[in-house]
Amino acid sequence: MGFLTHINCLLIFFLIFSSFYLGLNAVNDTITATRYIRDPYTISSNNGDFKLGFFSPENSTRRYVAIWYLNEGYPIWIANRDQPLNDSLSGVLKIHKDGNLAVMNAQSVIWSTNVSISGTNTTAQLLDSGKLILLDDSSGTTIWDSFSHPADVAVPSMKIAANRVTGKKIAYVSWKNSSDPSSGYFTGSLERLEAPEVFFWYNKTKPYWRTGPWNGRVFLGSPRMLTEYLYGWRFEPDDNGTAYLTYNFENRSMFGILTITPHGTLKLVEFVNKMMFLELEVDQNKCDFYGTCGPFGSCDNTTLPICSCFKGFEPRNQEEWNTNNWSGGCVRNVPLNCDKLKNGSKVEQDGFRVYHNMKVPDFAERSNGDQDKCGADCLANCSCLAYAYDSYIGCMYWSRDLIDLQKFPYGGVDLFIRLPPQLLGNAVSGKKGRDSKGIIIGITGTIGALAIAVGAYLLRRKCAPKHKGSQPQNLITKDQKEIKLEELPLFKFEKLAAATNNFHLANMLGKGGFGPVYKGQLENGQEIAVKRLSKASGQGLEEFMNEVVVISKLQHRNLVRLLGCCIERDEQILVYEFMPNTSLDSFLFDPLQRKVLDWKKRFNIIEGIARGILYLHRDSRLRIIHRDLKASNILLDDDMNPKISDFGLARIVKGGDNDEANTRRVVGTYGYMPPEYAMEGIFSEKSDVYSFGVLLLEIVSGRRNTSFYNNEQCLSLVGFAWKLWNEGNIMSIIDPEIQDPIFEKSILRCINIGLLCVQELTKERPTISTVVLMLISEITHLPPPKQVAFVQKQNCQSSESSQKIQFRSNNNVTISKVEGR
Repeated sequence: MGFLTHINCLLIFFLIFSSFYLGLNAVNDTITATRYIRDPYTISSNNGDFKLGFFSPENSTRRYVAIWYLNEGYPIWIANRDQPLNDSLSGVLKIHKDGNLAVMNAQSVIWSTNVSISGTNTTAQLLDSGKLILLDDSSGTTIWDSFSHPADVAVPSMKIAANRVTGKKIAYVSWKNSSDPSSGYFTGSLERLEAPEVFFWYNKTKPYWRTGPWNGRVFLGSPRMLTEYLYGWRFEPDDNGTAYLTYNFENRSMFGILTITPHGTLKLVEFVNKMMFLELEVDQNKCDFYGTCGPFGSCDNTTLPICSCFKGFEPRNQEEWNTNNWSGGCVRNVPLNCDKLKNGSKVEQDGFRVYHNMKVPDFAERSNGDQDKCGADCLANCSCLAYAYDSYIGCMYWSRDLIDLQKFPYGGVDLFIRLPPQLLGNAVSGKKGRDSKGIIIGITGTIGALAIAVGAYLLRRKCAPKHKGSQPQNLITKDQKEIKLEELPLFKFEKLAAATNNFHLANMLGKGGFGPVYKGQLENGQEIAVKRLSKASGQGLEEFMNEVVVISKLQHRNLVRLLGCCIERDEQILVYEFMPNTSLDSFLFDPLQRKVLDWKKRFNIIEGIARGILYLHRDSRLRIIHRDLKASNILLDDDMNPKISDFGLARIVKGGDNDEANTRRVVGTYGYMPPEYAMEGIFSEKSDVYSFGVLLLEIVSGRRNTSFYNNEQCLSLVGFAWKLWNEGNIMSIIDPEIQDPIFEKSILRCINIGLLCVQELTKERPTISTVVLMLISEITHLPPPKQVAFVQKQNCQSSESSQKIQFRSNNNVTISKVEGR
């Protein structure tokens, strides 16, 4: 009996002892004056997502107090990063006698929140957001929080901030290296609050890299960051002069860890439902480094050498420039005329030359006004050397040397650089330089405006319903009011007939549900593609109007360009730029032509299509769902670059990322339609993602999705790929023409991405921005796909019927009307 009593006493003592030293177990989320954490114990947030405790980085024995997400591999905040503990025996995190939260060893305070506290009755709490706060128990107010004192990581709702009055900032500092979390060499901070942008600094003083100004949607100088980084970012100034940049996810199942790496890049780890979904790092090239080409020097990573001087400028030091030392930059070789005009000299006024897709220089000054006012104001000010306009920011102009300029292949803005009139040529000139041509331009403009007005009137009459009962369903709704159809050039029917040899059969490039497409050549030698509405097409007029409205406002290197239209003689004709290599299907599914498409060309096509869809979904002025993405609607230019075409079925939509729409008129092509659309008429951005996934699998395999594979099971290409994936035999689906051990990793990654895109559940499919990031990042972690849609073809009855249906399957046929349930 005495022995049992002794055991019971020991158990009770142990419980008291554990409670005393732990303060809390893993279920509790607070630290008080009587409850603390001793290494190696932890506390957890109420939702269990975050833990606070002691940890050691990889390949290190030093101990740090940190908050991490899910496990120690994802630390989001470190308290004593510059004051580590050298052993795992003495560390304690507790409320100190002065009320501050402190990290202590056996002898002294190692780290403290170090705030002035009127009383000593305080409590620390780890919130469900991952934020650690110190509360004044008497007032209930937060007197300190970890989000305002970050380390190297930003998580949703954290801020990067700067106060324009006091200069105080909330900045982020990298680790020194992967084993040493002490303050490293790179700091991220918010700068230039008139047109705010994020700077990375080397050793806190030397600018290393900058994002370019934030325009409310994107950073203008970081097109490769894409919207997966930027979606959910907000810029919010307060009344005290502090400006905040924060990010969050609208989808509560998502979480992101955005890190400044020890080598000065930006890394994102994204989680969905607490499972890591992707891990990627924004790569850098020499042009990203601040001021690589010096003042007035332009950097273009696609050229050799990467640095060049603008027209009207020359290298400051030619010898240094020839040795690829571009830091001295460029200087003008022809002076401006502005100062001469001020002194009364009779000279022409300066003007501007426009450079497209540019990263704007540092030190932008900002003013309000439209683009015309920007140019006029800059021209009137002799100290203004350049200007740019963004519809969200307004006018940006520069009165000092232009530094950190970069030419992008896409993205950026138009930059107008001031030049003397003799160097302008066809550039944008000043008002005085145009006066001599004013009468001619005025007459031409008047005639042109009259012709356009008449053409627009005829187009409206042509497209108006003849009686109330015949009005087609309006695909464009209110957005059509925002489109000025008068801006689209009108072609005369006689010129198009002459260009196509009277629409001769020999000139026909192809034929779809809308009508035939012909090759033509205008009088000036320009080659064109002429799409003629078929009079037998029941939905043709609606498609015609829809395509005119949608594509007339789109401009992207991976979208086909609409040159104009014709509405004479009961005709509806669209005129496009000519694509000499026709469409993707003509190469991909031809036994001989597919040899032209090596893996590099195919991957370039895949990436180009994805970027085009990203533009439609996120970056164009209108948010557009294509609804008919397929191989025959991907055209190829001289260099085999892809251009998405055929916007007759596209829909302009508004709203957030998860918005869905419903239609009773299901349009598109079977084999490329996701199940929720084909069966229920529900479409969203994820509909295009599904179609893209099918396209990707077709490009990798060289096979049509609409054919049959494994006749015993009647599998579509998607179903066949899914079967092989689960059997561990996915290599057998790869087109033999591109099988190469050098590209095996890249090809398998693309197959993985394709299967992620065609998953049955809409919510499981990635957004197109995530797809682009997966494609361009070599270190992206890809999750395994879940159940895909349409594994078996429903109308397959036997091998005999399979062969017949396979023969009838046509990649070019668009379903124009199917009633959705």
